[in-house]
Amino acid sequence: MKRIYIFTGKGGVGKSSTAAAHALKSAGEGKRTLLVSTDMAHNLGDIFEKELGKEAETVLPNLDVCEIDPEYVMEHDFPNIMEYLGKLLTDEGDCSVQEIGMIPGMEELFSLLKISEIYKRESYERIIVDCAPTGETLSLLKFPELLSWYMEKIFPIGKVAVRVLAPVSKAAFQVELPNKSAMNEIEKMFLKLVELEELLKNREITSVRIVTTPEKMVVEETKRNYMYLNLYNFNVDGLYINRILPADMGNDFFTGWLAIQKEYITCLKECFDSLPVYEIPWYDEELKGERAIRRIVEDVLDGKDVFTGKHNTERECFRKIGQGYELEVFLPYAEKDSIDLYQAATDIVIKTGNFKRNIPLPNILRSYEVAGARFDAGKLCIRFERGRGKDE
Repeated sequence: MKRIYIFTGKGGVGKSSTAAAHALKSAGEGKRTLLVSTDMAHNLGDIFEKELGKEAETVLPNLDVCEIDPEYVMEHDFPNIMEYLGKLLTDEGDCSVQEIGMIPGMEELFSLLKISEIYKRESYERIIVDCAPTGETLSLLKFPELLSWYMEKIFPIGKVAVRVLAPVSKAAFQVELPNKSAMNEIEKMFLKLVELEELLKNREITSVRIVTTPEKMVVEETKRNYMYLNLYNFNVDGLYINRILPADMGNDFFTGWLAIQKEYITCLKECFDSLPVYEIPWYDEELKGERAIRRIVEDVLDGKDVFTGKHNTERECFRKIGQGYELEVFLPYAEKDSIDLYQAATDIVIKTGNFKRNIPLPNILRSYEVAGARFDAGKLCIRFERGRGKDE
């Protein structure tokens, strides 16, 4: 089965070199591999010392590399919806792809849609994704679910509006509603979003790996990152601790740093004891070029089964309990007082920290209401009971 591996973490922790090492190992195993970057500050070309274009290019046997340009993807893969958005945003209809790309989330969305298209159409056995720093990656991964949720709410209304109002919209409201071609593109995009969300959350296909370093601020961000990824129901199945100093340096200057690193390495292993943990040493050279990246493969990855996906936490799930139902969501390292929960129409909204998620209720629970919740051992359990006056 084809698989996708997503590498994320705080900026500057070594995501690109770690992802590149996995790509080298995969290609060395004879698997046709694509290493792709969604970070706008691309550096895969620098790592492999090669000028990369708009499409995937072969850098080694079995290994292609691609630095996604969202503007290029928008212009070439979705021309009809770009044309409509241009007309919607300006009177003259000459809004550029660059201006449309400034809409929050658009670049992230088209980067993911490109990966989904590659997964479906190309013959790569493994796709390894080098993502942007933590906050951007979380925005990237949650965007398909968020946008598809909004489109599901408004899309039926939108189709009626196009049929009824299109003939008079421009004259009466100075707004040009989507033409049939654009609506077809929007409908296609909605279906692509649903497919994309299913692809990213399929634990048999997609794995998320976190790269970190043994420093206090990075460790704390790593724990938050893990919690948010679980909030959105992604499968995190690996932790990579990078830039570990050698214990036998024989230099008094680094004695304090060695003690600090030892403390936080222990902390990370205890906090993520359910995950496979890999330790990457601090190298005495810049990790640039195939030879340098291959050192990570030889020192850390060789002899280890890093490409078999692991299910380390249960998926969020609804279950029948007594006369009601219960929803269980895994939120490791969340603070009980920071969790906000409420029911909005047919959705349950969970907010913690800077992120919130709308979870649609199954049809069977549309007549049920939240009766209580508890948070224990990193699990949020929400209890539903039938609302007063609601029929079976």
